[in-house]
Amino acid sequence: MEFVQQTGRRSAEVIFNRHPLAGVLQKSVAVEHPKPAARKIIPIVAVAGEARPASGDDSEVISLYEGQKKIYPRSVTGLFSKWRWALVFLTQLVFYGLPWLEWGQRQAVLFDLEARRFYIVGLVLYPQDFIYLAGILVISALTLFLFTAVAGRQWCGYACPQTVYTEIFLWLEKVTEGDRSARLRLDASLMSFNKFARKTGKQILWMALALWTGFTFVGYFTPIKELGSSFASANLGPWETFWVFFYGFATYGNAGYLREQVCKYMCPYARFQSAMFDKDTLIVTYNEARGEPRGSRSKKADPSALGLGACVDCTLCVQVCPTGIDIRQGLQYECISCAACIDVCDTVMDKMGYPRGLIRYSTQNAMTQGWGRAQVLRRVFRPRVLVYSAILLAVTTALFTSLVLRSPFRVDVDRDRASLARIVSGGHIENVYRLQVMNATESRQSYRIAATGLPGLKLVSEAEIVVNPTESRWVPVTLQLPYDAATAGSHEIHFEVEAVNAPGRVVEKSIFLVPR
Repeated sequence: MEFVQQTGRRSAEVIFNRHPLAGVLQKSVAVEHPKPAARKIIPIVAVAGEARPASGDDSEVISLYEGQKKIYPRSVTGLFSKWRWALVFLTQLVFYGLPWLEWGQRQAVLFDLEARRFYIVGLVLYPQDFIYLAGILVISALTLFLFTAVAGRQWCGYACPQTVYTEIFLWLEKVTEGDRSARLRLDASLMSFNKFARKTGKQILWMALALWTGFTFVGYFTPIKELGSSFASANLGPWETFWVFFYGFATYGNAGYLREQVCKYMCPYARFQSAMFDKDTLIVTYNEARGEPRGSRSKKADPSALGLGACVDCTLCVQVCPTGIDIRQGLQYECISCAACIDVCDTVMDKMGYPRGLIRYSTQNAMTQGWGRAQVLRRVFRPRVLVYSAILLAVTTALFTSLVLRSPFRVDVDRDRASLARIVSGGHIENVYRLQVMNATESRQSYRIAATGLPGLKLVSEAEIVVNPTESRWVPVTLQLPYDAATAGSHEIHFEVEAVNAPGRVVEKSIFLVPR
């Protein structure tokens, strides 16, 4: 900047000196405007590694291109850890075991895309019944919203597939590489036979579990026994092969490497959860009034005499956190409410002889106003929770009522576009239709077809048909009407299809065309 200013000043002086009145003007300028004193120029240079001055907050600047440090969660035991592992076993028992259950002569849960049938235990759904699947998804979303408003992100901490598979992969990592300190030493050490063997063993276990997970996932869309036979004989179809390896690779990458990055940056639930939180939502909280000022001390020391709070600053709550946050800094969106910090903190409090609950499940209002458990429970039934509950109850009631009243078969009516209406021998007007009768039961059914709506309307095609279990059949139906029975134009009629051997009757509307 100084160089540019000096260069510009010299150029101005050269031009000014060449002017005819330069001498007079120079004297005038020298008298009226004395030359200013030279100013010092202090360059501003960034110093690498210089600490920023304290600004009164705990904000941290993180580069978008900074490599994320690997988190080594410490193993923890306790009440909430047992609950977490119980849900791990329960969810995986359902996921891996459900495709192997049979219902009658078929797989109990099967989404057969090729045959366009969805089998859910005794329920058979067609593509036209997609509203039921949409209803199930709506109920699941509303349940998640309601649970989040009441209990925070405990779904994330206990039953989310990302959390569940991360727990399993971390356990396999612990089995092959050791606990947290052993893994830290192993990763910091140079490559050796021991390190290579442990890393290789971990990768083999990870890939085997991921592949089995992908195989099970595809088993919900292709009968799993047929899929197993094809997989064993290396005769998988192209799309089965793609999805087995794609879902297996996703499990391997998300649970083995991305881990907390999925929860922090990829999962949208972590972002919009704040819309469902309020100050009465149950979250993992740190009792700052009791814990601060924190500091280490001996077990026999009196914290009040030392001017210290209950927190011994052991940092174990940070070491056990799967997302690597410090819960003592307050509520953070990265917290998945897994309660690992509660378990380890209670263990430390027991060893120190202090009361438990320095870190616990509570609400912001309870922490700031000193509420007890009874007051927290009374705040559960607040307007937001009641609205979620009412909507969830209404949608669930409507869905199950519709399922109970659902007809065991469906009928669709299509007009024959080749011949909308024609006059046939005998002076009759003929319309041709195609009826699709879908049998939603798992037994062979007979159906009787009739048509009403116009005087003299009669069915001249087959009046009774048979449809195999969980199949559909297209049936051509021909209707005739005397020529003088109706005026020219379109007239509303109704097809009545009734099950012969079972209760059920479906009425579908159509039109009968009378030409001019």
